[in-house]
Amino acid sequence: MASFDFEQEKQAFRDFYEKNRKHLFAAKNIYVRLITSLIKRLGIDEVTKIEGRVKDKEECIKKFTRKYQNRLEVDEQPYEIRFFISDLIGIRIVCLYEDQIAQLSEMLQQHFRILDITDKISSVERTEELFGYKGLHMDLALNDEMASLPKYRPYADNFFEVQIRSLIQDAWSVLDHKIKYKKSIPIDLKRRINILSALFELADREFKEIRNATRELMQQETVAPIVEQPDDTPEAAISGGGSTNSKKLNAFNFLRIAGHFFRDFEFDDSKVDNFVNDILKLHSGFEKSDFHQCLNDNLSIVKEYHEHFLTENPDKAFSPFTLIRHCLYLYNREIFERILFKKTRGRFVDWLKEAQRNSM
Repeated sequence: MASFDFEQEKQAFRDFYEKNRKHLFAAKNIYVRLITSLIKRLGIDEVTKIEGRVKDKEECIKKFTRKYQNRLEVDEQPYEIRFFISDLIGIRIVCLYEDQIAQLSEMLQQHFRILDITDKISSVERTEELFGYKGLHMDLALNDEMASLPKYRPYADNFFEVQIRSLIQDAWSVLDHKIKYKKSIPIDLKRRINILSALFELADREFKEIRNATRELMQQETVAPIVEQPDDTPEAAISGGGSTNSKKLNAFNFLRIAGHFFRDFEFDDSKVDNFVNDILKLHSGFEKSDFHQCLNDNLSIVKEYHEHFLTENPDKAFSPFTLIRHCLYLYNREIFERILFKKTRGRFVDWLKEAQRNSM
């Protein structure tokens, strides 16, 4: 029963909290699993964190005191503390890029009932005062369809808050919460904090731009010819004029060419980057046309060796990266001598000599 007695309502809230503690934690776990499942279905694989918590009961009381108590008592409005704590159950979603926040928000709005939305991104961007972290806060509840399902019905009355942030925004929020007495710090110190906040915002934008540029490079490489046109043709002039169609081997055109020869293998991005770097350390001028010729001329021979090797060593692995290393060695033994370990190289050379003798 609502009242004007703060001490009575504090105790009532503590009693409610302890009585429902297990239920609140169960609801938190249900919401984390449900949102995780929805995000996987949406296909956003760049969500770095989905975590939940039940707010400490004393923190809830402090929040009520700070935000609501004075106004309610001035208005002589009776209250129950629990109805003013929208983040008793809280879920935090951290994604890599700021523009994914809108995608996640739209997904949540489609699957839950919206009670309130606080857009701290827009509120910060509308003011010259940069002090404070960005993020999107949404107060949610199960929609009627989900609340009617037996597994979710016990949690129909448990609303919850979801905070969505980019990785940079999340890092800034952690630092921002560590800064004490923010309203009382000197102007010069506040200015330094604002500069730091701006640097975090710039980092968020730059990460997004780098991602977009990388995607564009990948997209352009998929439509570029695998083998360069002769230099005297108009096509060559067009493709050679920009950085996206560089003749030099890079991770983007490596994936295009290697994918053409190994259609059923999914190359790991980080391994490709390191592998291309290893190639260029040995041959800094190695071009994508050289790489294509290397595989085109030598892969059939290496595959024969591959079959021979696995026959004698059935427990050993021989990945496409290993096949490519052997092709590079055949392409130019002097330059790419070190692309194979000494023992591996010796075994391959012995097989080549044996294969040559058998063909005579």
